[in-house]
Amino acid sequence: MEKLHGNTGGIDRRSFLKRTALAGAALCIAPALEMVNAAGRTVTAKPESSQSMASIGKRRTLGSDGAAFTVSAMGFGCMGLNYHRSEHPDEQAAIRLVHEAIDRGVTLFDTAESYGPFTNERLVGKALKGYTGRVNVTTKFGHKFVNGVQVKTEEDSSPANIRRVCENSLRSLGVESIALFYQHRSDPNTPIETVAETVAQLIKEGKVQHFGLCEVNADTIRRAHAVCPVTAIQSEYHLMHRTVEESILPLCRELGIGFVPYSPINRGFLGGLINEYTQFGPNDNRQTLPRFRPEAIRKNLRIVEVLNAFGRTRGYTPAQIALAWLMHKGDFIVPIPGTTKLSHLEENLRAADISFTDEEISELEAAVSAIPVEGSRYDALQESKVQK
Repeated sequence: MEKLHGNTGGIDRRSFLKRTALAGAALCIAPALEMVNAAGRTVTAKPESSQSMASIGKRRTLGSDGAAFTVSAMGFGCMGLNYHRSEHPDEQAAIRLVHEAIDRGVTLFDTAESYGPFTNERLVGKALKGYTGRVNVTTKFGHKFVNGVQVKTEEDSSPANIRRVCENSLRSLGVESIALFYQHRSDPNTPIETVAETVAQLIKEGKVQHFGLCEVNADTIRRAHAVCPVTAIQSEYHLMHRTVEESILPLCRELGIGFVPYSPINRGFLGGLINEYTQFGPNDNRQTLPRFRPEAIRKNLRIVEVLNAFGRTRGYTPAQIALAWLMHKGDFIVPIPGTTKLSHLEENLRAADISFTDEEISELEAAVSAIPVEGSRYDALQESKVQK
């Protein structure tokens, strides 16, 4: 096995890209326009010149001291490549898209045992094969499975299960060591100190390189960090969900812990492609989320209109505004937007080059905060698994 290590309203996202490019805005210089258009047609096409290709050269460091982990300033969330979304590409197309991301400088790829379950890790393993030393793969443990079926009412972070997941993930990913191993959700039956001790032992054994936690509160982070240095916290964070600003982000700054926002475009909503008439497929988890019910979407589109208005005069799309805002909130923050389209990968990566003044950030936040968010982000069961 190989060891991976290293340091809308009214206008959709692609249309907005094309119009702003034609207007001479800073989003895409003229030589890049045809490449962006071609990218929207197929992930198999290669641009004739790499000079105008969107890429990311900036790096950020998650964690500190011995737990430090340097990665591309924006990562790639792999879940949607074959799980929890209405449509996804076939395996070869998904692999080509991951290779495009690598070629454009992305070094951080995120997956989990529960995505599928198991199938997303296997796909990611195939996609990253042969890229030793260039990329890092992160995965997660903590959900309970019986005969391959998730027990949604329980979690399992017992030492035995952590080790089982670790071994399975190593095989599925085809690596010798997991770059960053997150606890996916907290387990009320296993003290966080026991979890941290188990991961610390896996680090000593060389099977894991760094330790992370997802959707936990400040007390849990402190207790875990005292046993095994935490490299990163992964929790939902975007302009429509800013709860982590209350205590989690300040604690990360204090302890030197990185932060990885998942769903940084709110499961695609902030990109402006979703409206109240959008039909989600049977395998798309958004159909179960209160915030994606038609009446909630209709009301929340006012927020997308704010991003449209803010970006229109600056030459940026709503998705780019959302991502650039996140990256402005701290140099220890590394968002992991996911996509199945090369055109959206292009769009996302260009957001890393956007800079805002503090005054612009205040203007944006004030406009968004003036609009109440309709609907919960999760159903009651899923919400109960998120520590407060």
